[in-house]
Amino acid sequence: MRYLHTMVRVKDLQASMAFYTLLGLEEVRRHDSEQGRFTLVFMAPPGQHECPVELTYNWDGDEGLPADSRHFGHLAYEVDDIYDACDRLQKAGVIINRPPRDGRMAFVRSPDNISIELLQKGGALAPKEPWLSMPNTGHW
Repeated sequence: MRYLHTMVRVKDLQASMAFYTLLGLEEVRRHDSEQGRFTLVFMAPPGQHECPVELTYNWDGDEGLPADSRHFGHLAYEVDDIYDACDRLQKAGVIINRPPRDGRMAFVRSPDNISIELLQKGGALAPKEPWLSMPNTGHW
């Protein structure tokens, strides 16, 4: 058995692709189905195309998407510098739901309310401001 991908349904393909690009993922393949009226976009970290997230977009909308995707769990990505990653995301307007107070872990949400865990590569970084005293926002 081998891992293939994780699939999440999205309401706005462009907004979702922009979010995952901001995380550092790139489009590695795409499939448009005229008959099925959907688009699949596979995005993965550079050099890790075997571990994609599949964004499934239904052309006619998908009002069945839940308002809170906590039942999904989360996607997790390792980052070289948790503080730089969170700073870049925050400057782009992404809410840091669980700041990296411990220098090791943070959570954000995609435009489709998918929880994304960011984990520091290697050991935790030394705690520092403004992250150390930043409260949680919402839930993850």
